[in-house]
Amino acid sequence: MLDRFRGIVEREKKVFEEELARTQKLMPLLMKPRNGGKWTREEKRELADQLKRLTGIGPYIALLVLPGGLALLPLLAWWLDRRREKRPK
Repeated sequence: MLDRFRGIVEREKKVFEEELARTQKLMPLLMKPRNGGKWTREEKRELADQLKRLTGIGPYIALLVLPGGLALLPLLAWWLDRRREKRPK
């Protein structure tokens, strides 16, 4: 049981790290208008894609902001894993 739980936590940690790595280009893109530039259509599309990716890590960020949220992280990992299981029809 504990090994399964550790596996779930490790998988969710990996997903979180991958999503953060994908959003590396977000800050320079957001700062472009402030620095005097304008977004092209391609950059606007990229910006929208990056912001959609950030919504996927919202539950993780919400837990970290809450008092004692770090203790709830394993519960979130369990809940996300449960959602992956197929439901009987």
